Amino acid sequence: MALPFFYNKDILPTDAIVVLDEDTSKHIVQVLRMQNGEQVKITDGKGNIFIGEITDNHRKKCVVTIVEKSATSNHKSKIIIAISPVKNNSRFEWFLEKATEIGVSEIVPLICGRTEKQQLKTERLQGILISAMLQSQQAWLPQLQEAKKYSDYIKIAMEDNSCQKFIAHCEEDKKKLLSEIRLTDHSLLLVGPEGDFTHQEIEWALQSGFEPVSLGETRLRTETAGMVAAVLLNR
Repeated sequence: MALPFFYNKDILPTDAIVVLDEDTSKHIVQVLRMQNGEQVKITDGKGNIFIGEITDNHRKKCVVTIVEKSATSNHKSKIIIAISPVKNNSRFEWFLEKATEIGVSEIVPLICGRTEKQQLKTERLQGILISAMLQSQQAWLPQLQEAKKYSDYIKIAMEDNSCQKFIAHCEEDKKKLLSEIRLTDHSLLLVGPEGDFTHQEIEWALQSGFEPVSLGETRLRTETAGMVAAVLLNR
């Protein structure tokens, strides 16, 4: 049976003993009813995995002694999805969950001219990423950036010459299928809000070196487009 898997951002590769936070401790002791001598698996979200033995099953400060350490290699490619939040919270949260399971490296909430949802509950969104990482048995936590204004983020992206840059928009234009493009190991894709990017935003991206791409033959919701993009970039 797989060991229960938990996240602790403060654990260090050199740690021999770890005191877990109250929420994790309660889950181990009160929900799972684990006893001293039983083992758990912990990740720091940076590729390190620790196997620990419970030595004090305190319900608020569970103590774990590390008995085994290992490191997993990072994803084969760096994938950044810069995506406009959507009005329906659950739909955006669904995207975050699926993007984590697929293996996206970084997610940037993008505030565009037509973005309706501009205030995000960062702590809740971070919790969704952590849960999805643990559920999918991964040791790398995607980086969730602070929300960025579209124009500001285009300027930031322009400074990275090593990154393939794409924009998925709905205007009639000459666009390549993303599925047919030869990818490098570092890619960024922009996904617009419900109602699409404005024409000016598209022009800014094109003038800044972004390549227009199509994700398929049908028009997709924002969160679906983000998930499809994640799959195609991770191929």
